[in-house]
Amino acid sequence: MGKIILTGDRPTGRLHIGHYVGSLKGRVELQNSGEFEKVFIMIADAQALTDNADNPEKVRQNVLEVALDYLACGLDPKKSTIFVQSQIPQLCELTCYYMNLVTVSRLQRNPTVKSEIQQRNFEASIPVGFFAYPISQASDITAFKATTVPVGEDQEPMLEQTREIVRRFNMIYNTDTLVEPEILLPKNKACLRLPGTDGKAKMSKSLGNCIYLSDEPDVIKQKIMNMYTDPNHIKVSDPGQIEGNTVFTYLDAFCKDEDFTKYLPDYANLDELKAHYQRGGLGDVKVKKFLNAILQEELEPIRNRRKEYQKDIASVYKMLKDGCDVARETAAKTLHEVKDAMKINYFDDVELLNQQINKYKD
Repeated sequence: MGKIILTGDRPTGRLHIGHYVGSLKGRVELQNSGEFEKVFIMIADAQALTDNADNPEKVRQNVLEVALDYLACGLDPKKSTIFVQSQIPQLCELTCYYMNLVTVSRLQRNPTVKSEIQQRNFEASIPVGFFAYPISQASDITAFKATTVPVGEDQEPMLEQTREIVRRFNMIYNTDTLVEPEILLPKNKACLRLPGTDGKAKMSKSLGNCIYLSDEPDVIKQKIMNMYTDPNHIKVSDPGQIEGNTVFTYLDAFCKDEDFTKYLPDYANLDELKAHYQRGGLGDVKVKKFLNAILQEELEPIRNRRKEYQKDIASVYKMLKDGCDVARETAAKTLHEVKDAMKINYFDDVELLNQQINKYKD
């Protein structure tokens, strides 16, 4: 079996540049690399409902927004299967079976779950679906026999949970039906978790500190010019701090040496720019204008492609429906193999039927 990718996003809003450098840009490169036999990209609406059950319309509306962002970034339905999680019922059935392989205490120890429960202030009122979503995620990954899951480093505990489920299932049922996935992290460390424009640890729709892929040029510029830098860098002559400076974190993620030739020829590379900022004599406005030029160039073609796809929404929905058909067929095959391994394939098991017939013969 060749290498297979499974990855995706929750449809709780338009996608932002954190999604782009953290996964989307890499997905397009992987899709076009020719290294993978299949690429599955999931819009995880069922997972989004685990903490948005009281606002399903938010999820419903954003399925299309995420699909548009996918296409705009270069994900190609001819090379990748793009589908909607809730439309693949086999995933729910697999989740049900996997729940018997995981203890409550193991879920409680999952650091990603603990962190996200705290972020959402669930405290004692944790929805069961949210609490158990590492199991659901395991069903997503294993249903498509994914060998590779491109995600951020915060998802490593989730992948380990999936690997544990795979090993336990294969051991209990004496099979090699399920495949252990490997995580694929972004190569650029700055892309692992891009901070918000306000300097907070994570870019978040709810905090309003995102630059969206579909933002217009004037909006992008305004967000960059208001971006958090070094609060002690008051005068241009003051030495500046690089660590924790959001502008330089973004430059680490997006900047290339050739950008200096085009937009800031006084410097050969980012190291020179950082050194000048650290010794003093370089203002935040100049650095922000440089970042703005880089991001405008990166995001303009994405925004323009999105506007083209927006002209034919019916075709986008057809693309999603076709993707769901392919995903459903793939997941159904895996589910059939899982039920065979578990010996709950009652009506397909001729040997079982003959045993029962012989058992009750007169």
